[in-house]
Amino acid sequence: MTVRVLVVEDEQLAAEAHATYTNRVEGFEVAGVARSAGDAARALAADPTIDLVLLDMHLPDGHGLGLLQKLRAAGHLCDVIAVTSARDAEVVRHAVAQGVVLYLLKPFSFATFRAKLEQYAEYRARLAASATEVVQADVDQLIGTLRTRGSSAPLPKGMSAESLHQVTDALRAAAAGLSATEVAAVIGASRVTARRYLEHLADEGLADRAQRYGGSGRPEVEYRWRR
Repeated sequence: MTVRVLVVEDEQLAAEAHATYTNRVEGFEVAGVARSAGDAARALAADPTIDLVLLDMHLPDGHGLGLLQKLRAAGHLCDVIAVTSARDAEVVRHAVAQGVVLYLLKPFSFATFRAKLEQYAEYRARLAASATEVVQADVDQLIGTLRTRGSSAPLPKGMSAESLHQVTDALRAAAAGLSATEVAAVIGASRVTARRYLEHLADEGLADRAQRYGGSGRPEVEYRWRR
């Protein structure tokens, strides 16, 4: 059975990317895109057949956790996967307490996104195949499907998640584009290393490349976070 998905994301480019990614995964289809908490609540009220919500935590009219709380109070039992840049441990704790089944941190590649949806699809398949009454082993298998480690796509050889986060944070915090030299100075790495991570983000569609002209010498490539 096809999983119908509501994408809740306020940034237009990110919303479009998540919707495109969702439709590329077999067994999933986008039921709608909401750009605010209010839009999401109205979409779910109008369409009770939505199975899964991809929920950003930073919304223009409230926090994603507040929306989730209201949905549960209204009786919406759809599953929720957090798709967010929120790394605060308290946010993660409250998300889990309110029934978020998986938590996907930005930035991510399509491979990582697909792995999370496939992990969720396996859980639904196991649940559908379960008997009306389950034994402890059945419950352990169901919960274990959602808690399986290693579902994220590996980074290219020689790259670390910690360094990728540093480069990502540097780009996100910058008011203007940054060159590899400038990013290297921020994170305390070599220009070659910084450029490799910047190119990875650009290849994944998370950053834009542009030529920077002016001054003496050859033009530089600058990178800007795709907001």
